Amino acid sequence: MKLHLTQQAGQNLFTAYGDGYVAVNQVRYEKSLIVLPQTLIADWAPRTVAALQTGHFEQILDLHPELVLLGTGTSFLFPNPRLSQPLVQAGIGFEVMDSHAAARTYNILMGEGRQVAAALLL
Repeated sequence: MKLHLTQQAGQNLFTAYGDGYVAVNQVRYEKSLIVLPQTLIADWAPRTVAALQTGHFEQILDLHPELVLLGTGTSFLFPNPRLSQPLVQAGIGFEVMDSHAAARTYNILMGEGRQVAAALLL
């Protein structure tokens, strides 16, 4: 599915998604990634919810988001709550949804000027 939103100069925006991929600023990604308005980390290590470790959430924390959207692939799966403790302890919002919903939600929040991070498992 292509997304049609107005992109603010220099900011990352999800422009499409489909089975096994997302596109950010018209560039297709088929591996897990982390996207913030000014930062993109391609090839984020975990591929599944089962592969998530506390260190993955600490990596996101180092990016200083105000809210994290975890996209868990095509299925909606909650990670073990202890894994996201670094975010919770820092007072950072944390939401879990499927990856396509996370991409759409990211675009809305980024458009509102929020420092949102989308961590998508692909």
